[in-house]
Amino acid sequence: MFEVRSDEPKYAFLWDKETKAKNLYGSSIELASEADKLYGNSLNINGDDALGDNPNRYKQHGFYLNADNCIGCHACEAACSEKNDNPGHISFRSVGFVEGGTYPEYQRLNISMACNHCDDPVCLKGCPTRAYTKYAEYGAVLQDPDICFGCGYCTWVCPYNAPQLDPVKGEVSKCNMCVDRLEVGLKPACVAACLGNALDFGVIENVPENREECKTEIPGFPTTDITHPNIRFQQSRQTKREMTRTDSMPLKYHKDEDNGKYKPVVDAKKGMKKHWNWKPLLLAHESSHVMFTLATQAVVGAFVMLVLGDFAGIETFTAVMSSSAFVPLLIVMNALLTFGLFKLNMHLGKPHRFYRGFYNLRHSPVSREIAGVSLFYTALLGYTFFSLFNLTALANIFGVIGLIGGPVGMFYMYKLYRIKARPFWDHWQTATSFIGTCLSLGGLMIALVLVGSDVTALTGTVLAGCVLVGLLLEATGHIAHAKDLSTGEGEGAASWYEQNTKYGWPYIISNGLLGLTIVLALVILVNPLSLITWLGLSITLLATAFIRRSLFFALVIPTTMPGAFFWKNKGFEEHAKETGLAKMQQVGVAYEHHRKFKLNELIETIKTTSMKEALQQTKSIFVWGKVKPN
Repeated sequence: MFEVRSDEPKYAFLWDKETKAKNLYGSSIELASEADKLYGNSLNINGDDALGDNPNRYKQHGFYLNADNCIGCHACEAACSEKNDNPGHISFRSVGFVEGGTYPEYQRLNISMACNHCDDPVCLKGCPTRAYTKYAEYGAVLQDPDICFGCGYCTWVCPYNAPQLDPVKGEVSKCNMCVDRLEVGLKPACVAACLGNALDFGVIENVPENREECKTEIPGFPTTDITHPNIRFQQSRQTKREMTRTDSMPLKYHKDEDNGKYKPVVDAKKGMKKHWNWKPLLLAHESSHVMFTLATQAVVGAFVMLVLGDFAGIETFTAVMSSSAFVPLLIVMNALLTFGLFKLNMHLGKPHRFYRGFYNLRHSPVSREIAGVSLFYTALLGYTFFSLFNLTALANIFGVIGLIGGPVGMFYMYKLYRIKARPFWDHWQTATSFIGTCLSLGGLMIALVLVGSDVTALTGTVLAGCVLVGLLLEATGHIAHAKDLSTGEGEGAASWYEQNTKYGWPYIISNGLLGLTIVLALVILVNPLSLITWLGLSITLLATAFIRRSLFFALVIPTTMPGAFFWKNKGFEEHAKETGLAKMQQVGVAYEHHRKFKLNELIETIKTTSMKEALQQTKSIFVWGKVKPN
């Protein structure tokens, strides 16, 4: 199962004897009944089907960090990575820090953090492939990379940045609590390697020997009310009133004198100057999400307006469906939705496993979104096919299915972004943005396809009205969102700060384009057949939709742990990619677009070696195996 060395030091063994019944959140520490224990299951570690002899096998375990003792040596990181054979850019455990004061009263607080194996693991509920399981054995939350298809949603919902998405392998992996060591009575590798006796491990709420405190949070640690993490802290030394992060995140931690706790507030460390930053905004990793959401919302909006309007007997939409532009419109809708789904699927780390997205319909909003959009896509195809052959009755059946699948997909598309760990998204403005896009882009799509056909003034007026309602809905949510963020605190307020500084000019331009588009929609209401005005509306609406949706993804700041100067620091990662430092594996930064580098290797192989080797490299690209950047 796991070989215990004959010279294993005493401090490497688990020490728990007596345990408590409840944890600090009120949940039971005992995770299995006596009957379940009698029929316990093996964890099949290294193919061994035996059961571990740990007497506390079915109790919730957790980490204990004495932050007073942590010296930031990173030995825990090294031990973890060595045991799990992690590449340089992946680390299940990482050490970040916050600092306060100035010389000679400077203070630095180191925080070593891995997965906290929470009571309510949001990664488990969010994962569409059901790659996560919370075991009764030790309360470990384990993840199977072989099931994962690399969507990365678990990395969004986790407040502690525990799941690690490997852009090279195209899959997620994380801390497994070293359950193989626990089965034979040993502490996890990171704990056994700690030089300063800062890390410890055992049944949760058990305070190690010579320790005084058992707190659930310290400065820099995100809120515990999202997942109820199983980690406890001692931090008895007096800390400064303000503790700042050394990474690029515009956050610092301010002490609330009433309760003694630290809360995150904005740290305007980069000043208030507005910047452009078009390249990282428009060419970001999430650009596939931008195109998928915009394309899907436009098609769903157009379809619902047409079919529902026809069923309701609204003259405008009935006229559109009987016009010569109806079939081209259906073709455009199918093509656009196919493109959006293709971009989303190719965004996955392992696109060939796309079908696993349906595995967690019980819990995951991602699975439900996939199911809703897939149902709508099937209905759209069926509706198009039967409409081409004038089989109205069958087309209407698929129309009804589309009216169900489309809104269901949109609802769960909205729900999957209401993430507590990402406050910028966790606002009702997300709903107004998505619904507004359905109306504005859906109405515009219909209008553009109708150009040159038998368009009436009434049709133009109604479609311009749909566009206007969508724009006004989005503008209302946008104003309320900005107001709430500007007067708030924490990561949401930090997003508002970056919105007005790092992406200040794109934000202003998007606001101006939104206002101009509203004016053009009003003009069209007066003169619905003006092609020049419709052309201007098309340009401004598409531009503002793409910029605003790109900002939606670029501005989100998660409730994550602080990094260090060169590790878990987004600013340094951007610098390493721009300067080429990321090509050095030891730097610990991996290019997201790793296939580009592998293709370069393939070209060089074709030039200098045999076709057999070139074919082997081609296979490695398209099965998304481990890639070594050149």
